[in-house]
Amino acid sequence: MKPITIEYALRTAWQSVTNMYNDKASAYDSTMSMGFTLLSIDADGTPSTALGPKMGIESTSLSRILNSLEKRGYIKRKPNPNDGRGVLIFLTKKGKEKRDISKKTVIEFNNSIIKNINSEKMKHFFEVTDYIKTTVEQKELINTK
Repeated sequence: MKPITIEYALRTAWQSVTNMYNDKASAYDSTMSMGFTLLSIDADGTPSTALGPKMGIESTSLSRILNSLEKRGYIKRKPNPNDGRGVLIFLTKKGKEKRDISKKTVIEFNNSIIKNINSEKMKHFFEVTDYIKTTVEQKELINTK
C-alpha cells in the first residue's frame, strides 16, 4: 500500500464528515454550511462582520448562506445599535429549532467518535490538529519567500 500524505488524510476525512452532515441536513431542508452558521450565531446577536472570521469562511460564501437562511426565515438582520454601519444577525424561532437539530447532530457525532476512540488517542488527535492549524497560520510549515 502506498503511504498517504497528511493532506490526503485530512481532506478525505473531512469530505466524509461533510457528506455525512449534508446527508443528515438534507432531511431538514438544510445544508452543513447552514447548520454551522446557525451554530455560530450568538443568542444576543452576532455582528455580520464577525461571523466570517469566527467560522473561517470568506465573506462571499457567508453572504450566500446568510441570504439563504434569511429567505427561509431562520435568521433576521437588525442594525447594530453600537455601530451604525453594522448589522447584527439573530436567530428566529424557526432558526433556533434548526440550530437545536444541528447541535444535536454534532453532539451525536462527537459522542460516537469519543465512545469508539480512547482518550489518549483523542488527546493526540487534538494536539496534532492544533499544531497543524497553528503552524499553518504562522506560516511556519512551508517556506514562503
